[in-house]
Amino acid sequence: MSFWRVILAIFCPPLAVIGKGCGSILIVFLLTLAGWVPGVIAALIILNNPDR
Repeated sequence: MSFWRVILAIFCPPLAVIGKGCGSILIVFLLTLAGWVPGVIAALIILNNPDR
């Protein structure tokens, strides 16, 4: 997880997970619409997952 991805996850969570697949983008986008904090948390969790 790079420094720039973390900054991007804080300011625009769906753009931070753009390389992780369509499902991840959709989930983070919907959570960001529901509230900014859930979107940021989901983006950071997805970025921190070494399996993907």
